[in-house]
Amino acid sequence: MRLVSQTLSCCRVVGRARAGVLPVGGAGGGRSARDELPAGGGAAAAVRGARPGPVTGTGAPRPRRFRVVRAGRGSAANKRAQNGASRVSCCHGAGHFRRELPAGPRPRSGVPGPRRPAMAVAGRRDAPEPPDFGILKRLARDQLIYLLEQLPGKKDLFIEPDLMSPLDRIASVSILKQHEVDKLYKVDTRPAPSSSDQFCFLVRPRLRTMRHIADIVNADKMSGRSRKYKIIFSPQKFYACEMVLEEEGVFGDVTCDEWSFYLLPLDEDIISMELPEFFRDYFLEGDHRWINTIARALQLLNSLYGPFGRAYGIGRCAKMSYELWRDLEEESEGDGQGRTPEIGNVFLMDRDMDYVTALCSQVVYEGLVDDTFRIKCGSVDFGPDVTSSDKSIKVLLNAQDKVFSQIRNEHFSSVFGFLSQKSRNLQAQYDRRRGMDIKQMKNFVSQELKGLKQEHRLLSLHIGACESIMKKKTKQDFQEMIKAEHSLLDGFDIRESTSFIEEHINRQVSPIESLRLMCLLSITENGLVPKDYRSLKTQYLQSYGPEHLLTFHNLKRMGLLTEQAAGETLTAVESRVSKLVTDRAAGKITDAFNSLAKKSNFRAISKKLGLIPRVDGEYDLKIPRDMAYVFSGAYIPLSCKIIEQVLERRGWQGLEEVVRLLNGNEFSVSDSAGEDNPAGDAQRVILAVFLGGCTFSEIAALRFLGKERGFKFIFLTTAITNSARMLEAMIEAKA
Repeated sequence: MRLVSQTLSCCRVVGRARAGVLPVGGAGGGRSARDELPAGGGAAAAVRGARPGPVTGTGAPRPRRFRVVRAGRGSAANKRAQNGASRVSCCHGAGHFRRELPAGPRPRSGVPGPRRPAMAVAGRRDAPEPPDFGILKRLARDQLIYLLEQLPGKKDLFIEPDLMSPLDRIASVSILKQHEVDKLYKVDTRPAPSSSDQFCFLVRPRLRTMRHIADIVNADKMSGRSRKYKIIFSPQKFYACEMVLEEEGVFGDVTCDEWSFYLLPLDEDIISMELPEFFRDYFLEGDHRWINTIARALQLLNSLYGPFGRAYGIGRCAKMSYELWRDLEEESEGDGQGRTPEIGNVFLMDRDMDYVTALCSQVVYEGLVDDTFRIKCGSVDFGPDVTSSDKSIKVLLNAQDKVFSQIRNEHFSSVFGFLSQKSRNLQAQYDRRRGMDIKQMKNFVSQELKGLKQEHRLLSLHIGACESIMKKKTKQDFQEMIKAEHSLLDGFDIRESTSFIEEHINRQVSPIESLRLMCLLSITENGLVPKDYRSLKTQYLQSYGPEHLLTFHNLKRMGLLTEQAAGETLTAVESRVSKLVTDRAAGKITDAFNSLAKKSNFRAISKKLGLIPRVDGEYDLKIPRDMAYVFSGAYIPLSCKIIEQVLERRGWQGLEEVVRLLNGNEFSVSDSAGEDNPAGDAQRVILAVFLGGCTFSEIAALRFLGKERGFKFIFLTTAITNSARMLEAMIEAKA
C-alpha cells in the first residue's frame, strides 16, 4: 500500500479517537470538541476544539595533569558477508518505512571484539542525571547586563538578526528595558532619526557589519550629530574587525567590548554555540578563527563541570581545538584536585569525518520537524497549516513539552500510534470528573484542569505537525527517495539510483534535494564515474541555472561531490579483457567495472564497523535493537558508531584501520587520577562535541545508546544542522 494512503488512514483512526471526546469547556458544561468543529475539520482539527494561546518556554579550577594513552595493535577485522540487496517497504499501518533484509544468518560485525572494557555495563543501568546547565544562561545574562551598564543612561540597541533568537533565550525585552535600553533595531536596517545620544551594537564579528556601523557613524559626523558608540562583539572580537573600523575612519569614535556568550543550553542535554557559519568558514574557507572560541567554550565547561577524566577525538579541527584548550588550561590559575566532576569524558569529532549521516533523510520525529519547519534556537514556528487558524504559533521544543519529550526520538512510523493512545489517556482523565462531588470537582479544576488543557493544546499541535509533514513528504515522493538512499548506502542498484537522481533533477523538484542525492552518491561511491559526473552536472545546470557552477566548485573542494580520475578504476581483469574484444565492447565493460570495482572509503569503513545491519526478516522499528532505527534500520550513523566503539575500548585500540581510512588525527588522553573511580556517575556522563554541526538523528541515536549502556550523553555543537543547511552553506547563487 502506498505511503500516503496508510498514513492518512492512521490519521483518520487518530481523528476518530479524538472526535467528540475532548471537552473544551473544562469541568463544567460537558461540551465536546465536536461541538466546536466546522464540517470537514480533519483529524487534527478534531482534537483542537477551542485553541489556547501560543506555547512559550520557560575562579576556574585547574584540571589534573593528563597522560597520553597510546593505541595498541588490534586483531584483523572480520569480513562481513554481503548476501543480496536489501529492499524497503512501507511499515504496516504506520505510514513510514521499514527495512526488509534477506533471510539468513546474521554476520558478525567487521570490528574485532574488545576485551571486557571498564566502561561497558553488564546489563542495563539507569543513566545518571545531566548537570544543571542553567548557570550558563545566568552567566551570559549577568555579563551582558554588566556591559550595558558600562554605557550609563538611555541607549538604543542594535542587534544582529541571528543573535535575536539566542538573546531571547537569555534576556527578555523587559530585562533590557530595566537597564535603560530605549529602542531596539536590527543592525542591517537604517535607523530612524533618533534623539538618543548613545548607540550600542550587539553583533557578530563580521566585516560587512563593521562597514554598516561605520556608515552610521560617518552619517552622524556629516550631519554634525555627536553620539557615543559602543560595539559588543559576541562571542569575541577579531583583529580584522578593528582594521575595517580603522580603514573607515571611525575606530577612534567607538569603544569595543566582548560578550563571551559561547554556550546556549537548548535543552537539558543539548548545548549549542549558535555558530552556523563555522561549517563553511572552517571546512570550505580554511578559516581557523573559531578554534579559539571552541577552546574557550571547552575551558568554561571544564571549569564548571569538570575536570574531565578522559578526552577522545578525531579530526584536524578537533585536535587543534583540544590542544589550544589544554594550552589555555595551562595558563589559567587554580587547582581542581578537590572538585567532584559532573562530566567524566569528552569526545570531539569533526563534521567531515561523517558527511553521509548528515546527508541522509531524517525519519525520527524531531529530525522531520527540523527538516520541514526549521527548528531555530530550540523553537519552531508552526504556521496556519498546523494550527488550523490564521495565526502562527512559536513553540519551544524541549523536555518540558510532555508530548514532544515522548515522541522526539521515535521513528515517525510510531508517532501516530502514540498520539492515538495519548488521546485516549487524556480522555480518560477528563472522564474522571463525572460523578464527582463539589469538593472533588473544585480540586480537579484547581489542580488538574490547567495541565490537561495544556496537554490538549500540545497534542493538537503535534498532530497538526504530523499531518503537515506527511502532506509535504508525499509531494516529494519521499518513499522513492528513501528507497534510493538505502540502495546507495548498501551499494546495490547504483544505476537505478542514478536514474532516479536524473529524474529528480529534470523534474526540478528541489535544487537542494537534487544536490543532496548527488553528494550521497558521490561519497558512497568515492567519487562519480567521469561520464556520470559530467551528465549529472550538465543536467543540473540546465535545470537550475549556470550560476551553480560555483556551487559545484565548492562541493568539489569539500569532497562532497567529486569525479574519479580517468583510468583510476581500471583493473587488471579489464586490461586483459580489452585485448580480447573490440574497443567499443571494452569501453562498455570498463563502464561496468567502474561502478562495481571501485572500493570507496565509505564502503570499507561500513564493512569494518558493520554500519549496515543484517537481520532476519523485517527490522522492528517499535522495539529497535540498535542505533540503525534512526534510519529505518538501514544504516547506523558512522559518527555514533565511532563514539560507541571508542568508549567501549576506552581508546582507539583495534580501530587502527578505521582511523587510517578516516585520515587519522585521532587522540586519546587520560587523567591518571580519573582512573581511580571508573564506575562513578561522572564517568558515565559523556560530552559529545560536534564541530561543524550535529543532526537530530545523531542525537536520537546516542540517546538510544545511552539508555542501552547506562550512559548520559551531553551534546555540544557549533550549531544544529541537517542536509539542507549544510548544502545551503555551499551555494554561491545568491542575489
